[in-house]
Order: sequence, then C-alpha cells, then structure tokens
Amino acid sequence: MKTGTPTSSASAQATAALPAGTWRQRERAHHARVDALLAGHLRRRAEGVAHPVEDFLFTYYSHKPAHLRRWHPGIGAVLLGDAARDRLGERWYTEVDTADENGRAVTGVGLDTAAFIAARGRTAAFIGSLLRAVAGRPAHLGCFGLHEWAMVYRPGPGDVRHSAVPLRLGPEGTDQVVESHRIRCSHYDAFRFFTPEARPRNLLRPTRESQADLDQPGCLHATMDLYKWAYKLAPAVPGELVVDCFELAKDVRELDMRASPYDLAAYGYAPVRIETAEGKAEYVAAQRSFAERGGALRARLLEVCDALAAAG
Repeated sequence: MKTGTPTSSASAQATAALPAGTWRQRERAHHARVDALLAGHLRRRAEGVAHPVEDFLFTYYSHKPAHLRRWHPGIGAVLLGDAARDRLGERWYTEVDTADENGRAVTGVGLDTAAFIAARGRTAAFIGSLLRAVAGRPAHLGCFGLHEWAMVYRPGPGDVRHSAVPLRLGPEGTDQVVESHRIRCSHYDAFRFFTPEARPRNLLRPTRESQADLDQPGCLHATMDLYKWAYKLAPAVPGELVVDCFELAKDVRELDMRASPYDLAAYGYAPVRIETAEGKAEYVAAQRSFAERGGALRARLLEVCDALAAAG
C-alpha cells in the first residue's frame, strides 16, 4: 500500500496506510477546526445562555461536541506508529496488517470492519439506500421555508417552539402568510412539528416509512440530515467529512431561521422576507447553493456506504 494525499474520500483511503506524521497532522487540523466551530456554543453552554439558531445542532442532533472533536481516519485507512496503538482500547478499532510506503509488511490500527458491519450493517444499508434515492431525484426548490411558519400557525398552548423570540409579523401576520401560500413540505421531521391547524394545509403527508420516497435534495432539512447520517456511520466516516457535513448543517440552519417567522435581530440575523418576491428569490438562490453542496457531500457519504457494503 502506498501513502497518498490525505483526503476524506473513502475510495481514496481504501488502500491508505498513514504514517504517524501524516495522520497526526490531520488529527491536529481536525481539532483546531472543530474547536473554532464550537467555541461560541461551548461558551454559551457554560454560561447557561440559550441560542435559538445554533442550539438546534446540539439538541435536535445527538452528536456531542466531544464526539465531533474526535478524529477518525475512516474505513480502509490504517494508522501506523506507536501512537496509533492507543486506539486499540476504543470500540471499533483493531490491528490491521498492511504495508508501508516502501512496501514493507507492517501492522497498524484501523477500523474493525467486520465488527462494525455486524453491529451497524443494517443502519449503513438504510442510510445508503436513502442517500442514493435522494441523489437520484432533482432538487425541488420554492418551498420558501414555510415549514417553520406552519409550526406556529394558530398554535395551541405550548406549540410555539421558540416562545422567547418574538414573531416578526405578529401572530395574525404569521397566520396570513401561511394561509396565502401553498405548503408542500416533504420532510417528516419538519412536518411532525406542524401545529394541528397547519397539518391539513400541507399537500403531502410524509411519514417515517415514506422518507426514502419523499426526501429530495432541495429540502433544507434533508440537507442538514447529512450531518446525522455522517455521525451515525462514524468511525467508518472520516472525521473531516463529518465536520464538512456539520458546517453545511450550520449554514443551512441559519437560512432556515432567517426565513422563519421569528424576529432574530437581537441575535444579529437579518430576515429573509419570504412573504415578498425579493425574499423568495433570495431563499431559492441559497437553497440551490445548499443543494449543490449537499450533493457533493452525499456522494462522499455514499462512497463510505458502498465500501461497507463491499466489505460486508
């Protein structure tokens, strides 16, 4: 096996034996990147300060900051050097016979692929099937983020998720926006938070069982969920790819809330006024860009799923 340029691609790593200097540099770069991304959240958490936009990435998604910071080389990568042996005390790592850059037989440390597939093979197969189905569809744009509006439409007691944040147009103005638009939300994990009054207004009836039939690459929530699928497949997914998906989810969440009915000026967010033609155009342009970024990450995640399927 020969050592190539470090990359997050599972296909490129399929025969990658990584010398200690190479993988330790990647690990340090990963730590620095994640520390910068998490600094604000960790500071607010220590101070007990809530954030209506960024907290979502740590409450709705279950991956803890410490887990995000942990770097993994991914399936097919073999870590060389004495420091690699520290990983043998962790789940999913085992000794792997390989060859160094000079072709000499060596023993390194890598993913225990057989054990991982035995425990998570069905999950990996589901994720691969879902990602492939979404990748095979065109991106449907123009939902304008109305799912967030439907979550506060004629709410009952306790229905408003961010009750401490004011509505930009007030309750009546918010209801008017919902009533003057056609809502076509295809993502179950958004639809399930609609108020009872809003649910009949949705043209679709997404369920968990129909997720693979309805998810599509233009959906903001399906794009954010790439982060969920990435960490659910860790440590088979390289750490760099998990963070790439986290960064995309972070950016998408910002648009999701800027286009929502909430007034987030106190948090430094300018609204995307989707009730106007200009706001709709701004939303669609951002949605298209996120769909393109998501498509590239989805393809990389599918490489991991394919590698696991081949190994299984």
